[in-house]
Amino acid sequence: MNEKISREYKAIIWTQDPTRPGQRVSIWATSLEEARKLLEQEHGKGTVFNLHNEEDAQTPR
Repeated sequence: MNEKISREYKAIIWTQDPTRPGQRVSIWATSLEEARKLLEQEHGKGTVFNLHNEEDAQTPR
């Protein structure tokens, strides 16, 4: 059972337009790298975004 589980990742995407606030999006992926690739596919390579998983963000380091 090495099946990878999808988790929800949340992101804020910034556009080139300074009058528009960041756009909040969520995406389901099996890893942070996969989530990054999916966001780049959807919003264009080089898009500036803050991407995180709520569970990982709350885990002590």
